[in-house]
Amino acid sequence: MSQEVKTRYSESELKEFEALILDKIEKAKNELNELKRSLTKSGDSGDDITNNSTKVLEDGADTLEKENLNQLAARQQKFINNLENALIRIKNGTYGICIDTGKLISKERLKAVPHTMHSIEAKLSQRK
Repeated sequence: MSQEVKTRYSESELKEFEALILDKIEKAKNELNELKRSLTKSGDSGDDITNNSTKVLEDGADTLEKENLNQLAARQQKFINNLENALIRIKNGTYGICIDTGKLISKERLKAVPHTMHSIEAKLSQRK
């Protein structure tokens, strides 16, 4: 009795991953929309009559906050793109296969990082 090594996930397992990814995409898009709303709101500062030094400090803080929100929005968009690419890999039959080793990525890793294309083994060897 030879133990056959699994090289792909079953259709039902792929459906499970697809549902997980779709849920994460929905949540990520909601967060991205919230970040975009915050960005447009941060530009709407009231016209209070205050002294110039306070205004300069507020402008600097607003600029910093806007930069941080822009960075968060960019990261969120990248995360969404990675998740959408994972859906494409599910459709074309390459999802869950490490691009470095060609081995199946563990279910636990895919549940934690569903858009990954690297097994733990490959990821750890990249750090060396």
